[in-house]
Amino acid sequence: MELIAKATALVGGAVALMRRIGAPSHQAMGTAPQIPDARKQGIMTLKMPVAQGWQDGRLPTCAPGLKVNAFASGLEHPRWIEVLPNGDVLVAESKEEPGPPKTLMAHATHATMRRARAIGVSANRVTLFRDADGDGVAEIQTVYAENQNQPFGMALVGTKFYLGNTDGITAFDYTEGATSLPSVGKKLIDFKPHGHWTRSLIVSPDNSKIYAGVGSLTNIADQGMEVEEGRAAIWELDVATEQARIFASGLRNAVGMAWEPTKGTLWTVVNERDGLGDETPPDYLTSVQDGGFYGWPYSYWGKTVDDRVPQDIDMVAKAITPDYALGGHTASLGLCWMPAGTLPGFGDGMVIGQHGSWNRSKLSGYKLIFIPFENGAPKGEPRDILSGFLSEDEKIAYGRPVGVTIGADKKSLLMADDVGDIIWRVTGA
Repeated sequence: MELIAKATALVGGAVALMRRIGAPSHQAMGTAPQIPDARKQGIMTLKMPVAQGWQDGRLPTCAPGLKVNAFASGLEHPRWIEVLPNGDVLVAESKEEPGPPKTLMAHATHATMRRARAIGVSANRVTLFRDADGDGVAEIQTVYAENQNQPFGMALVGTKFYLGNTDGITAFDYTEGATSLPSVGKKLIDFKPHGHWTRSLIVSPDNSKIYAGVGSLTNIADQGMEVEEGRAAIWELDVATEQARIFASGLRNAVGMAWEPTKGTLWTVVNERDGLGDETPPDYLTSVQDGGFYGWPYSYWGKTVDDRVPQDIDMVAKAITPDYALGGHTASLGLCWMPAGTLPGFGDGMVIGQHGSWNRSKLSGYKLIFIPFENGAPKGEPRDILSGFLSEDEKIAYGRPVGVTIGADKKSLLMADDVGDIIWRVTGA
């Protein structure tokens, strides 16, 4: 079967080369993106660089006026970051643990993902890092929580610490300054695991609610809508009552979330569907409305119908057009609000960790980017903060950006790199 998987991957790679001919010359980016017509793919494009990591002193490339250093290294697939009030930095180390592949394409996809170290045995822990001397490099490292189930999102409200495992949210008693959590917590809500497995968390500004991103099981509801119940959504958990509901739906894989402070609106980045072309449809950044529906699986970028899916015209009619396109298959995962003055030369806006594509003929993403905001909405072109994660020939990944957050000093960014196994720290030069 492994030989079949390798053969299928070779076919996928050959298809990727052929599809570069006539591929879009521009990315679908911005508030009014040019999205090419769908080109349905009988064989999915499979193209991913080999994960190598950083060697011989190589560093990511910074925007002018910035510098980068390793805040922490030697991790095991770091994905998400939470900074505690006392300045301690928590990192969720986890990896997708897929079930047995059932199709030839699934075998090929798994082989491709293993080459990129994107799937395998998960560390299933949260690690605490402390920079006690304030030099920008953590010198204390302890296991904060272990024996979890693909942990990802983290949130703190008062004396309760919330952890988003792939199968639900668990609350633990929290003590400031402690270097570990109690071994047992209280499970508050169950989520269906597998598929898009990450469970990002964010607390509302008034600390009364926690929001969780729960991605779909499949690409376009390939196994029917029943197995997708409760998925492709952002959930809202009431802290006081511990009751939960779906806040917004039709979001194929909403990962990072952030609050825009001018209007107090929740924003998210969403990974869109595969199999329609290099730039079709684009991943996106969008504000999130209570009760809003964003199209998946019936349509994309508002009301553009995906005719591979059995249709529901009433749902398509309700579909909300996202605010800002981020390019096709960029795998935009990390998201945080960055106030003006955090980094020199950057105003108010959103910072996005683009993990990078695996399913298009010319790779995209593999950057940490900034989207400027004005009056509570995106305005202007994206700017690179960090780049250089991908070799020029697209064969090697030195790193892949994931979660991003503001550092405890409010003058830096921390970004998880799950190929380099590093937490990078970006500051003014």
